[in-house]
Amino acid sequence: MKELEVNKEAALEHGLTEEEFGWICQKLGRVPTFTELGIFSVMWSEHCSYKNSIALLKTLPRSGGKLLVGAGEENAGLIDIGDGLAIAFKIERHNHPSAVEPYQGAATGVGGILRDIFTMGARPIACLNSLRFGSLEDARTRYLFEGVVKGIGDYGNCFGVPTVAGEI
Repeated sequence: MKELEVNKEAALEHGLTEEEFGWICQKLGRVPTFTELGIFSVMWSEHCSYKNSIALLKTLPRSGGKLLVGAGEENAGLIDIGDGLAIAFKIERHNHPSAVEPYQGAATGVGGILRDIFTMGARPIACLNSLRFGSLEDARTRYLFEGVVKGIGDYGNCFGVPTVAGEI
């Protein structure tokens, strides 16, 4: 089976920049196959690599006397609260999946947070959320809002982890 032609336009359609496509071609020493282009596209997406938000995330504190595991070192950060106890923190965003399927996108976002807390040997006790939407007067925005809020609540409640605070 012949793969589809890969060129700059195909790379742009896959969410890569012209510069990124050039870098891929340079590193490979050739134009990537269509399958390879898809892999680069996914791995360099905002969802997987935070390519647009990483600059902002890097401004957050990454060191301190009470920090046991810093941001990006493991699945979740750990802060020493004394008496041999620590608190695990995790942040995740699911902008794209939630825009495609709001209920499932938000539910899998909460699931990823809970999974990463569990992998640190901790037990999640509460969730917080910070949600951003456009005008709720817009029908599409209201649909996204209702699905995201329900997805977050239902998934956390399945685990018995309440959403105790948040902002919209």
